[in-house]
Amino acid sequence: MTTESFSALGLDERLIEALDALGFTAPTPIQAAAVPAVISGSDVVGRARTGSGKTAAFGLGVLQRLLTSEGKGVRALVLAPTRELALQVSEALDSFAAKVPFRTATVYGGAPYPPQIHALKTATVVVGTPGRLLDHLERGTLSLSDVQCVVLDEADEMLRMGFIDDVETLLAATPEGRQVVLFSATMPEAIQKIADKHQRDAVEIQVEDRDLMVGHIRQVFMRVPRRNRIDALVRVLRGTTRDATLVFARTRAECAEVADELARRGVPADALHGDLNQAARERVLARLRARRLDVVVATDVAARGLDVDHITHVVNLELPGDAETYVHRIGRTGRVGREGMAILFC
Repeated sequence: MTTESFSALGLDERLIEALDALGFTAPTPIQAAAVPAVISGSDVVGRARTGSGKTAAFGLGVLQRLLTSEGKGVRALVLAPTRELALQVSEALDSFAAKVPFRTATVYGGAPYPPQIHALKTATVVVGTPGRLLDHLERGTLSLSDVQCVVLDEADEMLRMGFIDDVETLLAATPEGRQVVLFSATMPEAIQKIADKHQRDAVEIQVEDRDLMVGHIRQVFMRVPRRNRIDALVRVLRGTTRDATLVFARTRAECAEVADELARRGVPADALHGDLNQAARERVLARLRARRLDVVVATDVAARGLDVDHITHVVNLELPGDAETYVHRIGRTGRVGREGMAILFC
């Protein structure tokens, strides 16, 4: 499906103004297909990988629905597998809603409760990770009785990370007639069961392979002995015209070692891995987004959901264990049709 403009999707003029200010020109295929379906109130199953523009696909539709319906309290709930993705989705929704009177609260583990509790009191949209959302529900600091729409973003990742029971509990706490929008790169049996249980006559949307972000990424394979890979990485980083670069390492220890070695050789780099506390992780991401840092060495788990438009290069220090991981890694570049380069040392 191709659509020339966002105005053709039936969006409020205030949302269009916000999109114009953000530099959005035309909807991606997943946005063109999903936004009208979400606006209509239909349950939706979207098969789309990171990089296809899925946050706007569900976010714009949800915001438009809220503008044309009445209600108080928390009216939309977005579940995300990681705190990084939750923060990015929340930031995107705030940007889309810049001209409308909606407040977004973001809740995730590893952060103090009081600011989250304060934000939940006035939120129209809540974005969060399943575990912390369930904590707030059990504490009585979050009510889902007025929710009109639930979005499950990267549902297969929530399954992989063991959150499905929490997701089921949260869905059970929402009104029976609410809309359920589910986005997932793959559809394992457990995710299909959730769709069958909680959705009715869902509109199914799938982005064809030719529309995926991989098509905008030049892939380069370099045969480099393992002992020489740091030397090769330094040459790539110094000799390439690039913006931000994400380097993938296998383990937390290797991640820290590579970042330290790059810094020692005069290439400033930060590590992003699970041993960092939340404040340290957010400092790295803030520096990256503010362009004060242009090389980040990360593990797969730490980079899940990482969405930074100006990452132009991804370097894999080794071939990952499966194709899905490889596609997810290189999908950190070439965002929403932009050009990118993925380099694999093998």
